[in-house]
Formats: sequence, structure tokens, C-alpha cells
Amino acid sequence: MVLYKRNPQLNRHGELIHLLSTEGLPRNTITHILDIASQFVSVSDREVKKVPLLRGKSVFNLFFENSTRTRTTFEIAAKRLSADVINLDIARSSASKGESLLDTIANLSAMAADIFVVRHSESGAPYLIAEHVAPHVHVVNAGDGGHAHPTQGLLDMYTIRHYKGDFANLRVAIVGDVLHSRVARSDIHALTTLGCAEVRVVGPKTLVPGDLSHMGVKVFHQLEAGIQDCDVVIMLRLQNERMSGALLPSSQEYFKGFGLTPAKLQCAKPDAIVMHPGPINRGVEIDSAVVDGAQSVILPQVTFGIAVRMAVMSIVAGNEA
Repeated sequence: MVLYKRNPQLNRHGELIHLLSTEGLPRNTITHILDIASQFVSVSDREVKKVPLLRGKSVFNLFFENSTRTRTTFEIAAKRLSADVINLDIARSSASKGESLLDTIANLSAMAADIFVVRHSESGAPYLIAEHVAPHVHVVNAGDGGHAHPTQGLLDMYTIRHYKGDFANLRVAIVGDVLHSRVARSDIHALTTLGCAEVRVVGPKTLVPGDLSHMGVKVFHQLEAGIQDCDVVIMLRLQNERMSGALLPSSQEYFKGFGLTPAKLQCAKPDAIVMHPGPINRGVEIDSAVVDGAQSVILPQVTFGIAVRMAVMSIVAGNEA
């Protein structure tokens, strides 16, 4: 007898209780998150930028890796939902003394935590936490190793939908260090689930995984061909901290072949948008003229990220395992 294993992100009613990955999320769940996020975008324009949906709830931000945009926007999102926010200083916590991850979680749970937002260098850490928390506690993955970054994937989907509408007619290129990118994986899963017409991966052979055929993407090893007639170009950072060995001759050579310049961008559609999850390395994967140009939506991505993270936390907080 084969036993059906339920998606750990969903309860028995199919409701979202944790956000661990875009992989395996039903299309209607992703669409629901984007729809709720659209209702929160206007909160930023209010004089009082708060709604009471998480009043009385405690959100613990546990970032075991460095972060600027993700950590800050999660904090802003939780505060705009009226939650109490605790940012754990990992370097000064008992984790630095050898306390295990699960012991840290158990102790923080005893302090009445309701939501854990977790970034960790080890792939699967948020899944491990989700398996051990009480039914009323929720886990949101803010990036685990090279595995997944689901809220970045969702804010990317929100940005694309905002500027381009229906995914069914879109050609999207993801360019750069795909091998080490958790953002690329989250984007690919979300794009295919939402019915994107064509998803492309573009990069040097050393930085593109060899097992992408089952994900329904097209692989290119030449930038101009890879972004030809694309509606959306998503640029990725070279993740040197995750590389072992010499995968590239130099950052200058990489920019020459795969750096997005205004001239190369002309290969995409005239109204193509350019995205980047940050942090940006100008002059390595992208030219400053593109970052600051009319087709760049990099800063709106950050703004939309607040609304998307508000949506995710408000949705999971309303459901129990």
C-alpha cells in the first residue's frame, strides 16, 4: 500500500500553514497570495501604515545568514500587520555557544512565538523547524542554503504580473549563476506553476545545472540568444561564497560574456522589464545604465516585497495544522 504524503506547507484542508518553497504550491495558492498582496500595496501610501491583522502575535526573525532587503522587509511587513517583532541577534545568541537549532526553536516557542521567519545556510533547515513546532506556530523560509527563497520568488511573480499581466503569453529569461541560486529555483517553480509560456535559463556551462530538462526550461549558454524576444529578464548575482573551485576565469570576463548592458538588452523586447533580487554587483552581472534605466523594475521589486511578505504572514497566521 502506498501512503500519500501531504505537502508539509499545507494542512489537511489545503490551506497554507508554512511557506517553505514555491515547489509543490498549488497554482490557486500562489494566486491567492498575489491577490492578497495587491490589497496590501496601498498600505505604504497611508498616513498610518498599519493594519491590525497580527495584533497580539509575535514574529521572530531568525537570520543565520546576512541579509539587507529580506530581513528589513520582513520586519516592516510584520510591524505593518501590528505584530510584535523580535530580531534575534544570532552572533550574540546561544547558538554561538553550541545550542542546537531545535533547542533554540524550543526555547523561543516557550516565549510564545507565533511565526518564525528563518534564513539558514543549510538547505532544509526551515523544513526541520516546521516538523517540530506546535500546530499554531508557523514557519516562513527566508532562504535556505542553495535550495529555496520562496518569498523572493513570490515577489518576483507579483512584479511580473503587475507589469506584464497574464503569464500564459510571457517569455522569461533567468540569467547568471543559476547553479547556486535559490532564487532561480523558486522563480522556475513559480513560473511553471503559473503557466508561463516559456522559461529560459541563461549562463555559462559551469554555472547552469545539468538537470533542468525535467523542470520544463530551455537552456542557453549565450546571453544575446537567451534573452532574444523576452518579456522579462531576471539577472542573478554571482554567488562566490557558494562556489568551490574556479568556475569562472574572472569577473571581468564574466561581464564581457554575460553582463547585461544597454546594447545587449536590445535583444529582448522593447518593453521588456529587467529584474534583480539583489544585492547587485554593478559591472559584474549588470551595467549601471541598465540598473538605473527605464526598463529596470528592481526597486519596485523591493517595495512589492513588503506587501507579499505581509500577505504570506497574514495567510499562514489564519490557519492551523
